[in-house]
Amino acid sequence: MDKPVCLIDTASDGKLCVQQSALQVLEQIQQPVVVVAVVGLYRTGKSYLMNRLAGKQTGFALGSTIESKTKGIWMWCVPHPTKPGTTLVLLDTEGLGDVDKGDSVHDTRIFSLAVLLSSTLVLNSRGTIDNRILTELTEYIKIKSPDEVVDDGEFVKFFPSFIWAVRDFTLQLNIEGKDATEDEYLEFALKLKLGNSIQVNNYNLPRECIRKYFPSRKCFTFPFPTNPDNVSYLETLDPAEISKRFLEVTNRFCQFIFDQSQVKNLKDGHTVTGRVLGHLVKTYVDTIASGAVPCLENAVIAMALIENEAAFQEGLEVYQSGMEKLKNSFPLELNEITSEHQCFSLMATQTFMKRSFRDSDGKFLTSLEFDRYLQDNEKASEAKCESLLSVLSEPMTERINQGFYATAGGYDLFCQDLEDIVNQYNTLALCQTRGMMLLDLSPSLNLQHVFLLEQEIKAQEERQRQLKEKMVIEEQNNEERVRQVIQKMEEEMSFQQQETQRAMDSKLREQAALMEKGFQEKANKMSSEIEQLRRNNKEVEDRKSREFAQMIADQERRNAQNLEVLRQQHRQQMEAINSRPRPSSRGCSIQ
Repeated sequence: MDKPVCLIDTASDGKLCVQQSALQVLEQIQQPVVVVAVVGLYRTGKSYLMNRLAGKQTGFALGSTIESKTKGIWMWCVPHPTKPGTTLVLLDTEGLGDVDKGDSVHDTRIFSLAVLLSSTLVLNSRGTIDNRILTELTEYIKIKSPDEVVDDGEFVKFFPSFIWAVRDFTLQLNIEGKDATEDEYLEFALKLKLGNSIQVNNYNLPRECIRKYFPSRKCFTFPFPTNPDNVSYLETLDPAEISKRFLEVTNRFCQFIFDQSQVKNLKDGHTVTGRVLGHLVKTYVDTIASGAVPCLENAVIAMALIENEAAFQEGLEVYQSGMEKLKNSFPLELNEITSEHQCFSLMATQTFMKRSFRDSDGKFLTSLEFDRYLQDNEKASEAKCESLLSVLSEPMTERINQGFYATAGGYDLFCQDLEDIVNQYNTLALCQTRGMMLLDLSPSLNLQHVFLLEQEIKAQEERQRQLKEKMVIEEQNNEERVRQVIQKMEEEMSFQQQETQRAMDSKLREQAALMEKGFQEKANKMSSEIEQLRRNNKEVEDRKSREFAQMIADQERRNAQNLEVLRQQHRQQMEAINSRPRPSSRGCSIQ
């Protein structure tokens, strides 16, 4: 994108709506995305920082008046400067607290969407952290459906990392007479006050939200960028007119985001691509427009359905596109077609596994069936054999009709001609013998039955050999499919454990800080949250283990059923071969 586009706007009825053109942009992005959103009061320079992250001087609108320039949420997708194969998605949000708008609910919804969609949230403000919107987040975001009670301590598992960009910072980084870093200043700004008065609670609440909900936090203090008279024209200024200190902090800010901001992940660890981000945007905005509260769990369920269906189609496309290239060459030898079938079916399964998630009942995986092309090859083989036999047998059929063999010595000539036809057929036919010689032999010679019996026995033996090969290949495919299922499950379980550990580490750090500052009651409450988090994680792991075990058992049961069908066919063919009388050695014998 060479410039930003509006992603979320406000319709004439006041409800939020998604711009279809922006969704079309996201739909084309198949790469993982790092999503950085900036929020804060209007006219505090948010858009300038986002332009710098995009590597541009201009792009997101910078207003030169007290009017809020950005409306809704605007998006700019650019190649990630330090992570190849990744797209950096920048979200510039409408300024909060616009007096002309005067709608605090609208502000909270914009803020909530920025939290839900981003992997890094930048809070841009001047001097203090006192935004009441932070205290309302849990009212506008739910982890599970509203009727399920969930500890709000769970938010830390799913919220983005937090960066505080302090603008127009004029103070010395000095705390209690000692030099301090920007991060130490952040911790100082987040320091809680002792007491339970309304004033103390109002002061502590937004700080507690940041400490409790966001898994990591970072601070950058920006001095005045230039002479106050030039601030409104920052994007057009020559770098020499901008404070070196301001540019230095800006560069550090950008580099930190490039290096440390993570790819956006869904709950349960599924990597978010541009396409998935588009689905998330629409899901959340439609939910808000309906008057409901966005729910992380419901969004994941909706995404799983969409992504698994798409993964199924992608896997099918991989197999079909590979086999279609071979179709013009049908019929192929059995070993060649089965080798290609095995290769493309495994590639299709890998493609499905890469994109799918939460296919816990194996519904989509088991729908990936790849028998049609084998059947098409067999039909092409039969058609070719019939056509070849028809052509080869035409002269002999004509001789039979003319009574050529109904003379003295005709028997020997018949056997010789018949043997010549079979030898030519076996040389030319790159397909299985079917015993379908279309000869209208003279009943007086009574040799048709002998010939057809020999050919049918050979055909059955050939089918038997093919069936054995198919059973071996099917068993190999089943083993590989189970291996991929187990690998997928282990990856999901590993992410679940990492997600929980990240939340646990954050809470343990917060608990230690509370105890150090004398907030014993809050530290004790944090202990309860940590213990609840452990119990919840154990329940999730146990549930997932049961689901995975059931999925593998179901997969193995289906595999066993498929193999049993093949074995039954094998037994029936063996019985048919053994029950057939062998042709007498007397008379013609075609080898």
